[in-house]
Amino acid sequence: MATTDRQATTLALAHALSAAERGLAVIPLSRSKLPALRSPHRDDPAPSPCHGACGRLGHGVYDASSDPGRIRELFAAAPWATGYGIACGLPPHHLIGLDLDVKTGTDSSAALRELALRHLFTIPPTVVVVTPSGGRHLWLSGPPEAVVPNSAGRLAPGIDIRGAGGYLVGPGSRTDQGVYAAAPGTAHLAPAPCPRSLLRLLLPPPRAHHPVPTAAGGHGQGLVQFVLAAHEGQRNTRLFWAACRAYEDGIGPALVTPLIDAALHTGLSEREARTTIASAARMTGHRP
Repeated sequence: MATTDRQATTLALAHALSAAERGLAVIPLSRSKLPALRSPHRDDPAPSPCHGACGRLGHGVYDASSDPGRIRELFAAAPWATGYGIACGLPPHHLIGLDLDVKTGTDSSAALRELALRHLFTIPPTVVVVTPSGGRHLWLSGPPEAVVPNSAGRLAPGIDIRGAGGYLVGPGSRTDQGVYAAAPGTAHLAPAPCPRSLLRLLLPPPRAHHPVPTAAGGHGQGLVQFVLAAHEGQRNTRLFWAACRAYEDGIGPALVTPLIDAALHTGLSEREARTTIASAARMTGHRP
């Protein structure tokens, strides 16, 4: 490993341990901003949902910990890590991240100001992390009972949400795009409580319950649960795999709606979910 990479890993570990002192659960990240440890189930012929119950490392955000010994163990297993991710939705902060992007050509800051005016809320002083591209991550704290899903552009163009099952790149992380840094004057702050009117916008609207049809049986329920367990980076893959199995087993049409509902719960849009399921239908020789 190059000296600069060793230094980056040492710095990332130091920043991760500092974040853990504030009660934040962390995981090591590679320069690509993805979890540095690969899934131990990646070569399984039919992987089943596992959030770390197998006892091995490599379960992404489900490995996240605020225990210093555990964090050192994670970084020792990933000596190529140059950054760290902060898991959202976990106690004590129940972190919610507002990712204000600038790469899409939209003015996400203006979009947030417009939402604030329309829904009568203000963003209180809180931690702000500046991204290498010039975007910003705003850290907010949610109530324990609120499960905020991950989403991309649902709140407003250029604004992504990091919630339960997601993570934020921590300040001090070095990536292929550059270094993430806390905005001046915000590093010492605690994540501010999310305004109630904003929280209502972040929570998914109540959806009609679509139980798995009886004809689909337990196997159908298992496929739906497989999709529900997906986290960012594997949502489309899991949905496609589950839809393929459903069509191969003759229960594809019956599972379309439950699979779409499960995909929406993980943060995919309805359009993405329908497109993925249609691809699975074509792949298995069925009409979408």
